[in-house]
Amino acid sequence: MKTRIPKLRKENKLSQSELANKVGVTRQTITSIETEKYVASLPLAYKIAKYFNLKIEDVFELEENE
Repeated sequence: MKTRIPKLRKENKLSQSELANKVGVTRQTITSIETEKYVASLPLAYKIAKYFNLKIEDVFELEENE
């Protein structure tokens, strides 16, 4: 699953740790999502999208082969 989190964080001058604290996970979780080693759960994807005031599909993109 592709994610726009790195771009959104940079636009908002937000570190991985700061975003992690805002959505209630560890920095390592944010790193894993950004590097596509971990797929965010639906509740977490919702929290991240809500933090950026976006819809889930504006933050995450399901690839065709998934």
